[in-house]
Amino acid sequence: MMAVDSAQVDLWRTAPTETQNPEFKEAKTGYDLNKTYEYCVAIANEGGGHLVLGVSNTPPREVVGTTAANDPVGMAQKLFRKLGFRVDVDAVDHPDGRVVVFSIPSRPVGTAYSLEGKYLMRSGESLVPMSEDQLRRIFAEGEPSWLEQPAATGLTAEDVVSLLEVETYFELSGLAEAAGTPEHVDRLLQDRLIDQSDGRFSIRRMGALLLARNLADFPDLERKAPRLVVYDGKSKLSTRLEEKMSQGYAVGFRSLVHSVVAQLPQNEIIEDALRRQVKLVPDDVVRELVANALIHQDFNVGGSSVMIEVYDDRVDFSNPGEPVVDVSRFIDSYQSRNERMASIMRRFGICEEKSSGIDRVVHAVEAYQLPAPEFRVSGGRTVATVYGHKPFDDMDRSDRVRACYQHCVLKYVMGEFMTNSSLRERFGLPLNKQVVTSQVISIAVDEGWVCPDARVGGSKKYARYLPCWAVDTH
Repeated sequence: MMAVDSAQVDLWRTAPTETQNPEFKEAKTGYDLNKTYEYCVAIANEGGGHLVLGVSNTPPREVVGTTAANDPVGMAQKLFRKLGFRVDVDAVDHPDGRVVVFSIPSRPVGTAYSLEGKYLMRSGESLVPMSEDQLRRIFAEGEPSWLEQPAATGLTAEDVVSLLEVETYFELSGLAEAAGTPEHVDRLLQDRLIDQSDGRFSIRRMGALLLARNLADFPDLERKAPRLVVYDGKSKLSTRLEEKMSQGYAVGFRSLVHSVVAQLPQNEIIEDALRRQVKLVPDDVVRELVANALIHQDFNVGGSSVMIEVYDDRVDFSNPGEPVVDVSRFIDSYQSRNERMASIMRRFGICEEKSSGIDRVVHAVEAYQLPAPEFRVSGGRTVATVYGHKPFDDMDRSDRVRACYQHCVLKYVMGEFMTNSSLRERFGLPLNKQVVTSQVISIAVDEGWVCPDARVGGSKKYARYLPCWAVDTH
């Protein structure tokens, strides 16, 4: 492994804020050895990366220098004896101060590293044990994933194009329509959506889920069809409509989004003393959350599908499985359990670049001054709830604090800071409501969601805030 230099450190410092690799720590006067062990294990379990000491982890990620690891060779030996795998340690003479970089390899496929019986991973600025679900996925890595296994076998080329919407596939891919069946099949083979053996073809579950003309043609996939349920009122007591998507996710995505949008109630709001009707939820929010639910579901959960549930005052978007990152980090983090599917969906223009989907949802919600969306885990499912318009005075404490935290994170990923003024504008409040906004911020600080940026001192006038997980306390 090549030694790290100051140019590489500067390149990492300018990387997008959602990047979890490398992990920056100020560590001006040293860094706890046990914490170093733990981070090495956690980063290795996440595919490898770097732990960088002597650099602030908040924008603009200034080099502050560190006295940690004054014997890099000895430190590397100590890490190997404790962890059982090699970690390279480099002391970098950066123009702005000494930086120490730990270069951590990835764990082997199908294996997770542990430290004193704990299989660690990162969650924000914390280190937490991996869940049983995550460990099962790691230990099963040597086996073909559920999505890559066949949904139908023993097919002719004509069978393949009759079962899959190959025309739409070419359209979504931005490719010129192929001349005939052989060209269609060849392209699907290149994308590993189908396989060929002994003159016959099989369709992978990935290919069928994305491109099926009718998911019912694939018995083990029919239960994976997304469902739209519309209720009368604010509870599940009375169901007005229930539909199930019949096409594959990619070919039927536009139709599914249109169906959801068509069922959204109208809200009456008063603006500039005039009443007007608006949709409960903006179209682009629906699009992003439908795509997010489809891509991030856990396909190993049997008999369960993506659901969109429309109520008079809110919409729930839920998918099977618990998320691979903490729900409080949805805005700034990206980690997908179905990255190949996500990559194809991005190529089709169905979802955005990595980590931008939830950002866009929160940004749109703020632009329409709606209550902050709620992300939670319930009954083994990941749920995103978007609420219809609600005046600030009707928001309860949790609504206000959630909005404050999400606004703070959104500012952070944009390289900016939340201030009293920016939060007041997010709520659509006039200038004379500064005290009310300050009260919301104070509650969010007390509950550990946001923290003042200590670099501006104790000034109330110039106070600015960061998500607490972004404040380097080491």
